[in-house]
Amino acid sequence: MFSNTSTIAERTIIQLARDRRTIALILIVPLVIASLIGVSIPKGPILDSTLPAMLALLILFFGFLLSGISFLRERSQGTRERLMASPVSRLDIVLGYLLGFLLFAMVQTLILFFYTVYVLKVDFNGELWQIIVFQILIGILAVCLGIFISAFAKNEFQMVQFIPLILVPQVFICGVLFPVSQQPDYLQWIAKFLPLTYGVDGIRALMLQGQSLLDIGKEVGVLAAYAVVLMVLAGISLRRGSST
Repeated sequence: MFSNTSTIAERTIIQLARDRRTIALILIVPLVIASLIGVSIPKGPILDSTLPAMLALLILFFGFLLSGISFLRERSQGTRERLMASPVSRLDIVLGYLLGFLLFAMVQTLILFFYTVYVLKVDFNGELWQIIVFQILIGILAVCLGIFISAFAKNEFQMVQFIPLILVPQVFICGVLFPVSQQPDYLQWIAKFLPLTYGVDGIRALMLQGQSLLDIGKEVGVLAAYAVVLMVLAGISLRRGSST
């Protein structure tokens, strides 16, 4: 099983690495977005308190977009159908693509974090490695979400259309811009079921309050559970995706 998974992951990494435009977008776009945020938000306490939530959002957004479109491209090129016809399990396929896409999602995550900390000079109180681990967990969730949602899109345009349906509402509900506690009761109830809520709460607790991963065990557990469920659903959706 592991050999099949690693083979698929390696092929995915090599294929993406050969696409110079994709690599350029992976490296440059996060820096452009982070720079715009740093310029548009006043430096000091406002930027320090806002940027952790924006980091969680950007990691989720870029990971979702990268994995979703790339996975969809695999289907349109017939690669995924050939894998489905081979003696490889669905779990091998999902895990292989997950590991392959995750590498690039991690690169984007590290670029965003170190750029905001060392270039934009955003202060943080938590331990560096714990912040990075939590961000990688958000990246895993984003990749799993992108792979799953790609089964319901027939082309890249449709995949992009899922962004305002899935990600944009979370920006307003999950505390990225406004505290969840200040929203109407029904929105607070909805926020409890959205993964970005726990990503925002967790990363703020780590960066602003100096808490540890053990202190935010609830947020870590919820995000991990979401990732596992989405990975299982992605495996189930492979057959559907191959027939669309």
